Amino acid sequence: MGGILSLIFPALVPAVTDGARALVAKVTGGTGAQPQNVAEQIQLMQAQTDRVKALSELDKLPDGADKWVVNLRGAFRYVATGGIVASAIVGTFYRLDPVFLALLYDMAGASMSFIIGERMYLNLRGGAK
Repeated sequence: MGGILSLIFPALVPAVTDGARALVAKVTGGTGAQPQNVAEQIQLMQAQTDRVKALSELDKLPDGADKWVVNLRGAFRYVATGGIVASAIVGTFYRLDPVFLALLYDMAGASMSFIIGERMYLNLRGGAK
């Protein structure tokens, strides 16, 4: 990508994807198929309950997991971005190949822009994760 575009594009990704989702929902009616009777409504509610149970089982940590493991798991994208930024800083001091250094700078800028853009978009939208 290069230049300023590599910093702006990742910051706009959360807003663009949400806009595309909203556009598809508007074109398709947004609600999807609706149950036609009480029996179908009950089946749908049961399926949603089973889905949530399955997702919670996938996300469940083993018993006795330390608090720092849970926190690290939730902060993975921030840890990964910190590693990319740190590698760009270290690469600067070790005078790596300019082409590789430019790649590190682009990766660091893009990952920081994505995180900042996502947080900014969530605040503007009025919701938090």
